[in-house]
Amino acid sequence: MATVTKRELAIRITEKISESTAEISQQIIAEIIQTVIDEIAESLANGDNVVMRRFGSFEVREMKAKLGRNPKNPTETVKIPARAGVKFKPGKELKDKVASSLKIVRERARKAKK
Repeated sequence: MATVTKRELAIRITEKISESTAEISQQIIAEIIQTVIDEIAESLANGDNVVMRRFGSFEVREMKAKLGRNPKNPTETVKIPARAGVKFKPGKELKDKVASSLKIVRERARKAKK
């Protein structure tokens, strides 16, 4: 499967914006992307939920304390403390778009097995 990095995302956005409006540099787009990510992370760190219509929502949830196994010594039980975690819930439009890509996902998985 392909991985899209922040740099590749900035390139794609720069190309799309350059087609329709005044040219904005790739560096500025990369800074905007990083600022959006930083603001989402800061909001979540403050316990706020982040909702992006047509994309999805990020929600801070409590992960309860539990007992786990030590990977180096599977017979040993280890306490895992409670912590805050982030849950992402995709929006309807994102779900629909991703659901329609099943054929592509299967094709990539088949190629990867070869």
